[in-house]
Amino acid sequence: MGRPEKVRLGEILVQQKLLTPEQLKSALDEQKKSGRRLGRVFIEKGYVSEEQISEALARQLNVPYINLKYYNLKRDVALKLAETQARRFRALVLEDTGETYKVGMADPTDLMAYDEIVKILRREIELAAVTESELLRTIDQTYRRTEQITGLAHELEAEMGEVAVDFGALALTPGLEEAPVVKLLQTVFEDAVQARASDIHIEPQDRKLQIRFRIDGVLHLQTEADAKIASAVVLRLKLMSGLDISEKRLPQDGRFNVKVRNTQIDVRISTMPVQHGESVAMRLLNQASGILGLENIGMPAEMLAKLREVIHRPSGMVLVTGPTGSGKTTTLYAALSELNTTERKIITVEDPVEYRLRGINQVQVSEKIELTFDRVLRSALRQDPDVILVGEMRDQATVETGLRAAITGHVVFSTLHTNDAVSTPVRLLDMGAPRYMVALSLQLVVAQRLVRIICESCATGHKLLPHEHEWLRHELREDADRHRYLRGKGCSHCNGTGYMGRTGVYEMLEMTVPVVEAASSGDLSAFLRAARGQMAGNTLRRHAAQLVAAGRTTAEEAMRISHQFED
Repeated sequence: MGRPEKVRLGEILVQQKLLTPEQLKSALDEQKKSGRRLGRVFIEKGYVSEEQISEALARQLNVPYINLKYYNLKRDVALKLAETQARRFRALVLEDTGETYKVGMADPTDLMAYDEIVKILRREIELAAVTESELLRTIDQTYRRTEQITGLAHELEAEMGEVAVDFGALALTPGLEEAPVVKLLQTVFEDAVQARASDIHIEPQDRKLQIRFRIDGVLHLQTEADAKIASAVVLRLKLMSGLDISEKRLPQDGRFNVKVRNTQIDVRISTMPVQHGESVAMRLLNQASGILGLENIGMPAEMLAKLREVIHRPSGMVLVTGPTGSGKTTTLYAALSELNTTERKIITVEDPVEYRLRGINQVQVSEKIELTFDRVLRSALRQDPDVILVGEMRDQATVETGLRAAITGHVVFSTLHTNDAVSTPVRLLDMGAPRYMVALSLQLVVAQRLVRIICESCATGHKLLPHEHEWLRHELREDADRHRYLRGKGCSHCNGTGYMGRTGVYEMLEMTVPVVEAASSGDLSAFLRAARGQMAGNTLRRHAAQLVAAGRTTAEEAMRISHQFED
């Protein structure tokens, strides 16, 4: 197929009976007012989906429609177009046939883009229609910054040479945006955001500086550079976060904002002296991605209905438990955003404040000035709140104040580091909380973990290994043999890992009358019996096994996280 003909999108959709003439007229009026692209107006008005537009264009132009989600892209072929060109023309080189290139375009009727691509590639091209959202997602994954980061690290190394550099003076130098260290860090942040990393680790070793990203809970090596650039990188990060650049012997914590492709990323930084310099760990919080709603956290429908019912009660405590990095804060903020109306006053007491939520009062704890959880919590109660979130139940004083607040007509949310839901009330008692307070205040305990989801683009059938089959049979009984199990082969979309994204695994203990009575009795075994009876086998293990049976995750992944909560 040669150069496409000039066609009008609206007319094509009307011809193919995907739009009515009235809808087209309404969309054209809207386009005149807002100046947005017509296809975008159709989608936003709910007239057609992105896929329907791409398929309609493909039929009209007699070219294939390709769903990039299931297309395994060869990176070296895609790189025939530079990233800026791919984004400008909304195009990706999909295949090299030897004589032509197959190019996927979000708008295959864009004649100017077509001519430019032919000029750049110096070869005839065969077009394919692709959706814009999948195209942009694939561009993000394809144009990783690995080579650029390595190159900038070498540039910084060359600039430093063997001479000692006065970093204090470097910090004050005008035009610093062009300094290799600044470019290097900006590129690292861009790559981390494209790779969906939650954390960046910068670790000086004996002879090299190691940069690693945590993606979906697992660390991946990004690059290794010469160890001598470590001090420049750490110094620049300290300047960005307002830390003391002269103090290298003590750990420091701070935060700063960085702009990555017009998106504000909130970065929490922690430095720590290690054998060969200072190690830096950074947590990235993308403010643009927003806070998940309760319906999007992966909680089973029955549990979700119960959680919603409990958080709308006028008082009581809800605890979310699990180890660090198990998604507790995400769950709590999803609950808070549901309660965040003008009729409710919400105060959070956190260390540190992770998500910014408009309309609520967030307080950062600071041990340095004795602004402790307990002190802020007592003060917060005098501010006439309806809902209070306490970042963590760290000590007896905080536990007692939180429980008292729940008894006196406030909804209190908090977290606790326990392995499962059943052991949580027992842990509160161990921390010195009076038995009657726990029984009266605690309404609900949610225990959770995060599992990686199988990548949809490369999911394939998987025969269970004997130990995986045995583990699933233990949870699902004979149901274990009725399912088709999947795993990800690894592809260009998931960076070869076979996983893409994560979802929550939950269990829930409601403090029903029998459970409260057992908790008040002081008989631990009676309480454990009542609590397990109330949960009726709906444990973390069971939910993880159900996700495996549903083809959402692998038995290997479910077993990996289940080791964290086994007795």
